Amino acid sequence: MKIALIGYGKMGKAIEEIAMAKGHEIVLRITIDNLEDNTEENIRKSEVAIEFTGPDSAFDNIKRCLQAGVPVVSGSTGWLERYEELKQYCLAGDKTFLYASNFSIGVNIFFEVNKRLAELMAPHPDYDVSLSETHHTQKRDAPSGTAITLAEQILERIPRKKGWVNHISDDLDQLSIFSERMDPAPGTHQVKYHSAIDDIEIIHTAHSRQGFAAGAVLAAEFIYNKKGVFSMKDVLGF
Repeated sequence: MKIALIGYGKMGKAIEEIAMAKGHEIVLRITIDNLEDNTEENIRKSEVAIEFTGPDSAFDNIKRCLQAGVPVVSGSTGWLERYEELKQYCLAGDKTFLYASNFSIGVNIFFEVNKRLAELMAPHPDYDVSLSETHHTQKRDAPSGTAITLAEQILERIPRKKGWVNHISDDLDQLSIFSERMDPAPGTHQVKYHSAIDDIEIIHTAHSRQGFAAGAVLAAEFIYNKKGVFSMKDVLGF
């Protein structure tokens, strides 16, 4: 495949390494230093785009790829209040889009474990649940997109929790998410159920960006020649 990398930071470079090792070609690399090259004309030189930028630019970058008629995979976080808008635009125009808050195969298995554990814990109000996430200091959004996904999965299955907050809270109606930024820290997510009797915890710790990058390339291969809106559940067959 011919791939456009919209965002060529540490993640973009890790994606490039894996993509090229699998025989793909990188035909466009967009960084903050060459934004003038981020055009529909240049994007059309690719067969799929992989977008990892920031909350302020992600929506426009994704829509530009869709307008160019190029399938796009995005892992940017912090912009999801406009996700439904992009989804409807994609479906109405018979375009192709895949979003994931985390492309790691391990994290997506972790998501499935989190959902099942929440279902098992829902009938037991003696257990309170909380989340924590740790990332490197260059990560601008908090909580992480992965933590928000975990929180929303829990809220869907434990009705006594009415919403999430990004701080420690004594309000039992709220799901607390504690965010910490420190170096080096590729990413750790913990879900903890606490009672007076015992604790139950599930933890995922990333050791490098390679798992995220490999998953993003796998997602790009999956949407090649497809139409519609997809997620990593589709890629992994969950």
